[in-house]
Amino acid sequence: MRILQIRFKNLNSLVGEWAIDLTHPAFLSDGIFVITGPTGAGKTTILDAVCLALYGRTPRLPRVTKSENEIMSRQTGECFAEVTFETRAGTFRCHWGQRRARKKASGELQAPRRELSDA
Repeated sequence: MRILQIRFKNLNSLVGEWAIDLTHPAFLSDGIFVITGPTGAGKTTILDAVCLALYGRTPRLPRVTKSENEIMSRQTGECFAEVTFETRAGTFRCHWGQRRARKKASGELQAPRRELSDA
């Protein structure tokens, strides 16, 4: 499996929508890269996004349910994680998302949703 793109929104301290395109020449030229930055920059959040999209949970937060979600950014009404990847069988997209009622920060948590699609 080769990850092509990581997209996520409102996870941990990274409010807003973010995208990492691993097909960009800067990532392809050397074949290896490192995730660096100061404490709180969002390094682990990137890994959380990959785990949420693929498995619906993370190693440091094993449960995200309708009654508890410690990964959604505070004062936001929705979050998601999405990974596009390729295998010998083709290119696929895994999506995990959760929102609050009416996408309002004060709304009640809804059940998380997961989807796997042919990209």
